[in-house]
Amino acid sequence: MTRTLLATVVTVCVTLTLFAQSRRVSQSTIQGVWKVVEVTTTGQSASTNTEPQPSLYIFTARHYSRMRINGDKPRPKLPTDMAKATSTELLAVYGDSLIAQTGTYELAGENITSRAIVAKNPAAMAGGFFDVTSCKIEGDILWLRQTANSNGPVTNAATIKLTRLE
Repeated sequence: MTRTLLATVVTVCVTLTLFAQSRRVSQSTIQGVWKVVEVTTTGQSASTNTEPQPSLYIFTARHYSRMRINGDKPRPKLPTDMAKATSTELLAVYGDSLIAQTGTYELAGENITSRAIVAKNPAAMAGGFFDVTSCKIEGDILWLRQTANSNGPVTNAATIKLTRLE
């Protein structure tokens, strides 16, 4: 009787442990802190950047924040006296090389619909503007690719590969 009871208890414990681990893996979540490790572009100037500049993507239950330096080299430094910065220098630092946006998101299947509250680009904060991004999660790897926005489908969007920091 004691052996049977002990065997049953061990079997239940092992089953519960395996079940809990499988639930953790199957419930991969976008929530967390991520950094970009690779950017692949398509189209005429297709390329893969395996040494992207600093980035940080944060997803909570309903909100996101993303800051990213586009490119494979650091942005240039601005003059100490900002009044002397040229429009070319300012554009090199704050233009397309910098992505800064935070807001809310909804995850439905493999699609994230995001709506900016604060963004470097004021058009992204306009009422009714949204982005749709496909996502795929495998363990601590997240792939993102913009597929549409409030203006319609997006073609030749980059595929961004991120790794989880926490």
